[in-house]
Parts: sequence; structure tokens; C-alpha cells
Amino acid sequence: MYKLVLAAVVVVTVAARPSDPYGPPPPAYPDTPAEYQFSYGVKDDYSKNDYGHSEDRSGYNTQGQYQVLLPDGRVQTVEYSVTKDGGFVANVVAKGVSAYS
Repeated sequence: MYKLVLAAVVVVTVAARPSDPYGPPPPAYPDTPAEYQFSYGVKDDYSKNDYGHSEDRSGYNTQGQYQVLLPDGRVQTVEYSVTKDGGFVANVVAKGVSAYS
């Protein structure tokens, strides 16, 4: 009886193995440059949320800006660009008057 149970376990283990241990090859995707544009914004007077972001990308070149309402009441804006040769360049500006409450 013991030999019969052992043989059944071996058969199940062998049957559960995939025929190709490496699986199918991964899908091939064409190497195309990225092209997109997006933007969003939120302004909610009740919660005092005020922020947004927009970006435009064409291949390696990207330009965008985002803004957030700082805790002191100023609005900080970051304008940025990214190029293959120049890397990431940002300009940060905070507008308004600091006022803590």
C-alpha cells in the first residue's frame, strides 16, 4: 500500500510541471518616442486645497508646471523642462504674502 501512494505523488508532481520552464517570450514593444499632454487642477475653498499640474512631452523633451498652496498662504509654482542633453531644469517661484493663522 505504501508504494502505491508514493507512485501517485510522483505522477502528480511530474504532471504539474510546465512543458517550458521559462514560459513564453515577453511581448515585444516598438521603441517609439513618448507623446502626451495632460493637466489637472483642484481649487476647494472649504478645505483650502489649491493645486494643479500640466505637462507636455514630445520624445525626450518635456515641459510642465505645477503649483501648490503653501501653508503660509503663498502659491508656489514650479516650471520645469527636461531635455536629453540638458537634463532637468526647474524654476521655483512663490507668490503672495506670508500670513500664518
